[in-house]
Amino acid sequence: MANTLVDMFRMKDIRKKILFTFGILAVTRIGAALPIPGVNPGAVLSYFEANSNSFTEYLNFFSGGAFANFSIFMLGVMPYISTQIIMQLLMLVIPSLKKLAQDPQGSKKVQQYTRYATIFVAAIQSLAASMYARGIPGALAIGPVAFTIVSIITVTAGSMLMVWLGERITANGIGNGISLMIFAGIVARIPSASYTMVRSVASGLLNPVSIIVVIVMFFFVVALVVYEEKGQRKIPVQYSRRVVGRRMYGSQGSFIPFKVNPSGVIPVIFASTLLSFPLQLGYNSNIGWLRAVADFLNPQGAPYLIIYTLLIIAFAFFYTQVTLNPIEMAKNIRDNGGSIPGVRNEKLEEYLTKVLNRIILPGAIFLAFIALIPTLIQMFFSFPSNVAMLFGGTSLIILVGVDLETMRQLDGLMKMHHHDGFVDARKRRLKKF
Repeated sequence: MANTLVDMFRMKDIRKKILFTFGILAVTRIGAALPIPGVNPGAVLSYFEANSNSFTEYLNFFSGGAFANFSIFMLGVMPYISTQIIMQLLMLVIPSLKKLAQDPQGSKKVQQYTRYATIFVAAIQSLAASMYARGIPGALAIGPVAFTIVSIITVTAGSMLMVWLGERITANGIGNGISLMIFAGIVARIPSASYTMVRSVASGLLNPVSIIVVIVMFFFVVALVVYEEKGQRKIPVQYSRRVVGRRMYGSQGSFIPFKVNPSGVIPVIFASTLLSFPLQLGYNSNIGWLRAVADFLNPQGAPYLIIYTLLIIAFAFFYTQVTLNPIEMAKNIRDNGGSIPGVRNEKLEEYLTKVLNRIILPGAIFLAFIALIPTLIQMFFSFPSNVAMLFGGTSLIILVGVDLETMRQLDGLMKMHHHDGFVDARKRRLKKF
């Protein structure tokens, strides 16, 4: 492992990608500590220390502590993810939009529409955040109207800046930028959660035996998540002989790898972000029905957990059908002269759909179970909410999923370099520049 890390940093372009990624993530963490103009940081900090609850910890979890700081990045990339969900749903009901997204040039327009819609969503959420701040004693250093205008402009700009930075990571760095930003936010919460846990043990609020049990459970669940992320079912495909130019290619066999969890961490992120939207709008709101919705969707309540579970399962099916379209896959197999042994060509769509549905359901149920672990830990072991969130659930799935995906990309880049001649085949070591 040590040699692999050394080799990785000795490759100039990979080293540049890694350093670029770390540099952008460092910028986002600095931004998470910069308060909105017009906010009294001391009053906000004192308020959240005295009034910490599941709602604030929930929003802090996705922003890496930026929400409690009322920073310019307090919304993180949640508005962008919410808008992506809305656009994906619109593609189901508007065929012309789906057709536009499938075209290479049209997909750029859809991305542009998504960014414009993100500004609108971020403005609404920043308005809700400003109303929340106005309810904190001594939090405002300027007038409420001026603060509302400043916070909407600042927080919306901060969210769009984070989206842009995430796209830069995806284009010039390593891994998916948006996912890595959420990953960095979760990792940034580990020191404070560890301190809370130690302090709780010292004060007698937590039993050391309970911590040991939860840690053992944590490593066991991590192993299960890794096993599930790597699990796949291979669908054999046989290609007949065909003539290309003046050459005849003989029949060859291949396979289609269907992962047990094809959608990865996307369903969990989508479900969490979608539920956080009404919570942000309704918490401490003066509008009665919005406040009632926020109370109904209490992250520790049964309605929230049931809806959360159903949304994860629904998004798992939805996202897989969008990314792995059985109709398109069957068409590509037939167009290339392929067939699946034991399946008639006209039944390919039906067979692939059936296999996908059988794989997705257990994978989605497993995702939902993992996502509910923090609530179970709080209920049975009385852990603080910020500690429980790091021992399982969404954080665990995101950490493992993003880590595996990033490592796969790094591995692919290293193999590409080896193939291009960066490895001295005789000495089996990396060539020097």
